Amino acid sequence: MERFDLAYPALAGHHALRITHKTVYAQNLIDTFSDREKDPHVAVSVDMLDTGIDVPEVVNLVFFKIVRSKSKFLQMLGRGTRLCPDLYGPGQHKQDFFVFDFCQNFEYFNQNPEPAQGKLGEALSTRLFKARLDLVYRLDERLPADAGPPPDADGTRSEAGLRWELARDLHSRVSGIPLDNFVVRPQRSLVDYYVDFAHWHRLTPETVDEIGDNLAALPTAVQDTDEAAKRFDLMVLRLQLGQFQVLPDYARLRGQVQEIASALLEQTNIPAVRDQQHLLDEVAGEEWWQDVTLPLLELIRRRLRGLVRLISRTRRAIVYTDFADELGELSDVTLDDIRIGTNFERFRAKARVYLRAHEDHLTLQKLRRNRQLSPTDLDELERMLVASGGGAEDIDRVRRSSEGLGLFVRSLVGLDREAAHEAFGEFLTGRTLTGSQIDFIGLIIAHLTQNGVMAPERLYESPFSDLAPDPESIFPSDDLDRLVTILNSVRDTATPATEVA
Repeated sequence: MERFDLAYPALAGHHALRITHKTVYAQNLIDTFSDREKDPHVAVSVDMLDTGIDVPEVVNLVFFKIVRSKSKFLQMLGRGTRLCPDLYGPGQHKQDFFVFDFCQNFEYFNQNPEPAQGKLGEALSTRLFKARLDLVYRLDERLPADAGPPPDADGTRSEAGLRWELARDLHSRVSGIPLDNFVVRPQRSLVDYYVDFAHWHRLTPETVDEIGDNLAALPTAVQDTDEAAKRFDLMVLRLQLGQFQVLPDYARLRGQVQEIASALLEQTNIPAVRDQQHLLDEVAGEEWWQDVTLPLLELIRRRLRGLVRLISRTRRAIVYTDFADELGELSDVTLDDIRIGTNFERFRAKARVYLRAHEDHLTLQKLRRNRQLSPTDLDELERMLVASGGGAEDIDRVRRSSEGLGLFVRSLVGLDREAAHEAFGEFLTGRTLTGSQIDFIGLIIAHLTQNGVMAPERLYESPFSDLAPDPESIFPSDDLDRLVTILNSVRDTATPATEVA
């Protein structure tokens, strides 16, 4: 525990605790550990928590002792198998857990999980740091090169004020990085460099990459425990960044902020919400958004971020649907003597893990970059699916239900964003599109990037129908025919004519 407290001084003495038979009031500590709202959140124990303890929120198990009893081993695994609804947000239930085994117990019990390649999705605090960093850089490009901090820097009044408040916030987070933390040591010289606020006076692309890649994910003493507020922060930051570039999901983000405002208007019996009722009325409407500015967005972020948690749980899902976390490569662990059943979804999950671990394979690159597959490529895809654990029945089902191996694999690995943009290159060249047309094309590209293919019928469904009742009200018939042709051509690259479904 001394090492943890030294590495994370802001959490020292309460976040991670040792619980043993010698611990005074050990049962009280176990009870508070079982409460997701209370410390400790990390419990270190020997034998006391192996059996008879049900904490559904547990998603990480660390085995640091040799176990040779299979029943005990399974009981230890059982600490992570408890279901927990809404663990990651409304409707986002616990579906899996991680085991970090340092003593080769899995190998002893005939387990041989391959180590995960790559990394997990970035933490919310890391994404917030990078979004703020990107916004500072964008503002630097817009503001005069010799502009210094205004005497009354206020991000709700001017872009210059916003720029310097963001820079000071990021600087304070870097200044709060504990240098004794073992994670920090490799970047210690960089931390020392950026502790000097003079190096935040103007950011270059190289500076942004250096800070974002090396410092954004480091622990810091500057803490914010309001998860809902932080998610709202990131939502507004993305809207602010949308003032500098076209974001495919800008309209959706704006709609979700309006939904949040509408949901809060149902809570005006709470004094803190009632105080912001006038602002909420404006944000929930349309006129306020017509000429929205960065300072205005900053104003709603500051005034509303602390209120989001007051939305009733049945409505709060609107906060969590705004962000798509990236998943790192996963590995499935199967106990030989325990039959838990197999199904097609498990095969899909295993195939996704295997394919992501082999993204550099030439055939997968062709598939992701929208290049035409050959019959030889299909043979290679089948080999990869078999290598991921698929049987003949699974492969046959893929051919039937997904209309071919190419489309199935494309649905798992997605389409490269640049390739999706390239597919619409001829359609966009030399044209001036309306805002609604740009948003509509952006939604198509986002869908292709995530799902790899898109049926033309989807143009009449949400989220496209959220922009307009039907695509005909946005595009003339000739343009709509061209869009359908592009979607079909993207589909055709993954389905060689010689493939038999």
